[in-house]
Formats: sequence, C-alpha cells, structure tokens
Amino acid sequence: MTVVAPESGQGDDIQRILHEVFGFPEFRPGQAEVIDTLMAGDSALAVMPTGAGKSLCFQVPALALGGLTIVVSPLLALMQDQVAALQLAGVRAETINSGKDRSQNVEIWRRVAAGEISILYLSPERLMTERMLAAIANLPVTLIAVDEAHCISQWGPAFRPEYADLARLRELFPGTPMIALTATADAITRRDIADKLFGGKASIFVQGFDRPNIRLGVAFKQDWKRQMLAFLGRHRGESGIVYCLSRKKTEEISTYLLANGIPALPYHAGMDKDHRDGNQDRFMREDAVVMVATIAFGMGIDKPDVRFVLHTDLPGSMEAYYQEFGRAGRDGAPAEALMLYGLGDIRMRRMFIEDEGGNDDRRRQEHKRLDALLAYCEAPQCRRQTLLAYFGDEDDDPQPCGHCDLCLDAPDPVDGTDLARLALDAVRLTGQRFGAAHIVDVLLGANNEKVRKFGHNRLDSHGAGKPHAKAAWHSILRQLVAGDYLQLDLEGYGGMALGVRGQAVLRGEESFHYRPDATPASGGLAKEPRKPRGRSARTAAAEAELSTADHDLLAALKTLRSELSKARGVPAYVVFNDRSLADMARRRPTSEEEFATIHGVGQAKLEKFATAFLALINEFCQ
Repeated sequence: MTVVAPESGQGDDIQRILHEVFGFPEFRPGQAEVIDTLMAGDSALAVMPTGAGKSLCFQVPALALGGLTIVVSPLLALMQDQVAALQLAGVRAETINSGKDRSQNVEIWRRVAAGEISILYLSPERLMTERMLAAIANLPVTLIAVDEAHCISQWGPAFRPEYADLARLRELFPGTPMIALTATADAITRRDIADKLFGGKASIFVQGFDRPNIRLGVAFKQDWKRQMLAFLGRHRGESGIVYCLSRKKTEEISTYLLANGIPALPYHAGMDKDHRDGNQDRFMREDAVVMVATIAFGMGIDKPDVRFVLHTDLPGSMEAYYQEFGRAGRDGAPAEALMLYGLGDIRMRRMFIEDEGGNDDRRRQEHKRLDALLAYCEAPQCRRQTLLAYFGDEDDDPQPCGHCDLCLDAPDPVDGTDLARLALDAVRLTGQRFGAAHIVDVLLGANNEKVRKFGHNRLDSHGAGKPHAKAAWHSILRQLVAGDYLQLDLEGYGGMALGVRGQAVLRGEESFHYRPDATPASGGLAKEPRKPRGRSARTAAAEAELSTADHDLLAALKTLRSELSKARGVPAYVVFNDRSLADMARRRPTSEEEFATIHGVGQAKLEKFATAFLALINEFCQ
C-alpha cells in the first residue's frame, strides 16, 4: 500500500545531523516521513524523482541510529563518488570493491570490524557471498539500504539477476529496518520490489515523478544526423548524454561529433574496461563533455550538471525512458530531453521483446509497456501529462505544463478518418505484407518496378493519396502503427497488417485523429519555454538573482572549486554544488560564522574549505 505521510516531528538529533553534517536547514518534501519510518524500526520503499534527495533518507538515520549501515549499490563509480562526498562531510564512510587492491580492502574491513565505519557501500555480488554475510552477522548492523531498487524487479527497466538474491536479507537480518530506493517504478514494479525485499511488509512512499525543469520533446526521424547536430548546437559548451541502440552506432556517432567540433566520448559494454572507465571518469570530472552511449551507461550517474539527454533511437519502455532522460538536470536547473524515433525502431523493439524469452504473460506485459511509450510519442497534447498519468502521478485537475514541445509548438489534432481509410485500404488491397515505403508509393501513384511487379498499379488505391505529400503519408502510417490501427510484422521485413482498430475504421465504427508533423528543422524544440509548473529549478532561481558582479564572483568560485576537486581526485560537485556557490556569490560571507550558514556547508566542509573560499571572496570584494 501507499501510506499517507505522517507528521514529521523529527527529534533534535535528526535536525542536528541534517544541519551540522550536511549543511541543510530543512528537509525536502518526503524525506522526513521516510526517515521517521526507519527511526521507528520499520522498513520503507521510497520512490522519489531524481534530484529529490533519496540518499539523505538513509544517510541521516544511519548516523542517528549508530552502529553500521550497509548500502547496496550497483556501480563502482557511484559507490566511490558517494563515499567521497560523505567523507568530505565528515562521515566515516567506506566501500569495499574490486577497484581496490586486496590490502586496501583488508584494511577497510579491519576498520569496519573495529566499529570505526558508520556506512559501508557494497555491490550485491560482494555482499551476498556466504563469507561476507557471516562476517557482517557479527556486527551491529542497524540499517540496510538498497539503492537503485528497481534492479530487483523483473518489471524494472534494468533488471539485474544478482539483485534477486537480496530477497534473503529480511530473513538474515530480521530485526534490522531496510529501505529500498528508486526513481523509476510504476505500480507493478513497486509491488514487486516490496514483495521481494520486504515480503509485502513495508511502507511505500511515492513522492512523485515530475521533473518540471526538464523540457520534453519527441521528433520523428527524417535526417537524424542533421537533427542531432541542430539539437547539440543549442547546447554547445554543456555536458550531455546521447543514447544509441547499438555499440556500432555509439562509435560512429562519437567519431562524427568529434569531426564536427563536439567533444564526445563513446561508452558501451564491448569496450576495454580501462578505456570505458576512463571515459566515464572524464565525463564525470570535466565540463562540456558529451557521452555517446548505449544503456550500459548511466545507472546511478550522479553528475548534477547534465544539461541534455538525446535518444537517437526508441527506448524500450516508459520506465526505461524516464530513467534515462532523468539523468539530466539533477541540480534542478533547466535541462532538455529529446527523443528521435521511426518505424524501424518500433519493429526492432517488438522483435527484442519476442526474442528475449520469457512466458506469454511477460511478453504481453512488455508489449503493453512499449505501447505506452508509443502513446507518449504520439500524444496529441502535453507530454508531461501523458508521462505522469502513466505513473499514476496525476493532479485532480491536470493542466498542460507549458514546457514541452506539444505545449510550445504543436498543431492541434485533426480528424484523419478519411485519410486513415485510404491508407488502411491500401494495406488491405496489397495483401497486408508490405512496409510503409511501398504503401506510400502505391498511395502516391508511383510507377516503379516493385509496384508494377505486384500489379499494384491496377489497384483502386493506386494514386488515391496524391493530394498529400510523401512525408504526410509516412507520418499518418507511423501514427496508425503507434495507435495500434496497424500492426508490424516482426518476423518478416516490417510489413504492415490491419489491427482490430484499423478494421473498425474501415467498417466505419471508429474514427482516427492525428497530429500533423511540425517542421523538424530544429531537431525538436525551437521555442523558448514558458515558466514550468511544479517544483522550481532551485539552482537556476538562485543564479537568476545574481548581479553581473555576482556572476563574476561565481565564475571565480567555480574555478577554485575545480582546483580543489582535482587536488582531491573527486568530481567538482562533491566539494560544493552550484547552488552553494551561488549562495556564496550572493551573500558574500566574510567570517566562518557567516560561511557556516551557506547552503550545503556542514561542520566538516566548514573546517576544510572556509579558509580558501573566504580568502577568494575577500580578495574579490577588495
């Protein structure tokens, strides 16, 4: 069940940790309720959008409860960055992983066993060995956190078999509260996580799925390389991710972007590990780098200043897409997501579902999930409404967001029932086995060899669609497929056949409305957005308040942050995020007492960084 959030009423110790360790004056929405549950000894599943502060939900109670907290995390890079951030905040955190040599791991375990470590990060593979479980059983484990919890569910967008063994934890540690955290879980996935990890006995908190700072857009592939360059041209000098379906395409696009003056790096599972890890490290630590990747890249990537995500191919489901574009804009500042897709993508995704195995129920469910994504692509109005409705996160009175491509620059849906009948009749008369290109040729009256070979130049449909352009017919056919009026032949060559809805249109029992394609020259979104609804972009708002002189100081503070982060071998945001620097630039603290009131400055960071930043601010002011 989804619980109604109780009154927070956190104790003085919780508030002290929040302020003195992490430097925050108050909790974000949803955090206090989850923490209250864990402090009461109960387990929880927290579904919170990226950037909402999921990690704090277990880090604060970990310090308040004492003893040892075990954090299960799927990726080495994610564990290392989170441990580095905690250590800078003065928290005794560590990770044992394959990236360290044996002597390092042995020394860390000695400190864990001696009670010198408060939070220990482990991969599921390392935690669930009999040797590690037996060793941990002798320690005072007070909390277990499972990050990226959708990995445990077969319905999640990134199911990992090694996560399945975590279901044993509730039996091995029966008196220990557990928390599972994810940003990506629809109702089916949430129930599956709760059943596997908690036996159904846990409070489920759903904070919401809206990411109002991310502008959403979809464009049909026409000249996808030109569309890609146009999109990236609007994001020159910014970090971003370009997702591709294949390893080969990843390599080709990164080379193509480099040739066009865009600093791009490839990332896919087929690369040498050192090369792949080196590219990820450079992306995390440098500005203005574009990562061109398969879905092997991204889970747990905690880089806050990713300004865009571009999909050059159709993702596998709405959950997968939400997770992937959600890597943009973690800092709350404006970001943009664009998806390019075509009929070939739909056929490929259908084939993947059929070929991956599983029983009929699973295949049926996966086809439904893909249908939901196609409905999002072909939505007649506000994409954000369609997205939130899928996850069950709707307002009582939903309003257009004013911030996606359909709210900004989309033609109104028109009645295309007569056009649909022409297209559907052409599919029927040609034998329901030809692809879109041939059907369009027939409708436009083409006299090529293939049309003559099959005698389709003698059909009533031949030339019946001449008043309309070729691109318009391709768009109509695409929307007929997305709406399940037409079905694609998955085992053949993409031939189209009438669906139940298409047959109903031909019988005059159903209508068809479609959206005429907008000119795709811009690659997607062209107009400036209106103010987004929902949670404000906190960092953008903070920087908008700065004067010209403040912006000059902010630039100097970012340079200092970069130098300090490089010296410590951590990403810049681990030292301070942009919101903290904007707060410094606006308020210009002159003493340690004033510096301690800056957003994100806890006691440990005050001791480590106050002197350097105060000196720079003083020099700038003079």
